[in-house]
Amino acid sequence: MSTQACAVWGEDFTRYDFGVGHPMSPVRLDLTARLCRELGVFDEVELVDVDVADDDQLATVHDRDYIEAVRAASADPAAADGRWGIGTEDVPAFADMHDSSARVVAGSVECARRVWTGAKEHAVNFTGGLHHAMRDRAAGFCVYNDAAAAIRWLLDNGAKRVAYVDVDVHHGDGVEAAFYDDPRVLTVSVHESGRTLFPGTGWPGDHGGTGAQGSAVNVALPPGVTDGPWLRAITSVAVPLVRAFEPEVLVTQHGCDTHRDDPLAHMALSVDAQRQAAVNLHRLAHETTDGRWLALGGGGYAVASVVPRTWTHLTAIAAHHPVPALTETPPDWRERVRRLSGQEPPERMGDLPEEDLPIWVQPWAMGYNPHSSVDRAIMAAREAVFPFHGLDVWFD
Repeated sequence: MSTQACAVWGEDFTRYDFGVGHPMSPVRLDLTARLCRELGVFDEVELVDVDVADDDQLATVHDRDYIEAVRAASADPAAADGRWGIGTEDVPAFADMHDSSARVVAGSVECARRVWTGAKEHAVNFTGGLHHAMRDRAAGFCVYNDAAAAIRWLLDNGAKRVAYVDVDVHHGDGVEAAFYDDPRVLTVSVHESGRTLFPGTGWPGDHGGTGAQGSAVNVALPPGVTDGPWLRAITSVAVPLVRAFEPEVLVTQHGCDTHRDDPLAHMALSVDAQRQAAVNLHRLAHETTDGRWLALGGGGYAVASVVPRTWTHLTAIAAHHPVPALTETPPDWRERVRRLSGQEPPERMGDLPEEDLPIWVQPWAMGYNPHSSVDRAIMAAREAVFPFHGLDVWFD
């Protein structure tokens, strides 16, 4: 058994279930775990199951009145009070809502504990990354904010600087809001612009509160971004900022709704690009935090064809046993995809043909192109934040 990494998993995590027809189907978690198991990825990590986080843990990032409202909605879903964001189309109430949501928090906090204490170098909770939940309300399919709770645990237990990089297609608004006035936390969100996508926030000018200017970073990309330009945005903004910030822990959120097949967004990425982002952020953790890396899941609504592959890659990368993109998916797993989703499963762990790998990424050092909408988004983020960190806007 490798001691390199741990991964959170247990069948109870599939109880985070908003019901038939909701985009965030627990099938995506089931298929991810089964793919990890059948490819031998789970053999390379320590599997961690957890109980439900208690109210004191939840209250580090959520109001107690809100926690009580979630409990009440769990007891009687029909009486859910929409003013807390519960009982809406995005966040329907269900009978196990409190426990299933609090279990996700417990998983991410346990990952943070293991990474911070040195019990594990890397930790993965692909059931987590529920980054839209706010202190006093649910939003965007997210009830409790496990990412914020994990970061808060790190700060409460001695961490002086934590970097959070969010590559979900949606702005990581809940995590940003939790630490907007805290200079100890750098939050970087690379997302589709709020002009075209929920939650309608995440602008370059939103760069941190008083005393924490430059601690919030937003790269608001146009719709239709493809692999190379998306990776250029990450390497041209997130990477130099994390290096300059010198965090003690790197927390990353790997929502895979940036994929070209995702039904809820407008990006045009491949699984291969999402895999490469995980490789790059893993490398960044070794460069900046002595390898202390907590990686979370997030959004992703191509629940059978995309999510399982991307998060299996993430877990394998954390285990230092990456799965090549050209690897065939296991026959038994394909059959389960057909049974559970009625879809024809992907045959390989990547999307791109071999001749298109590796993905070429133009480095920022090759120059800024003002005619590129992606480059303009990158430059807007750099201009808004780089001066606070003593970095050059034009050159790396």
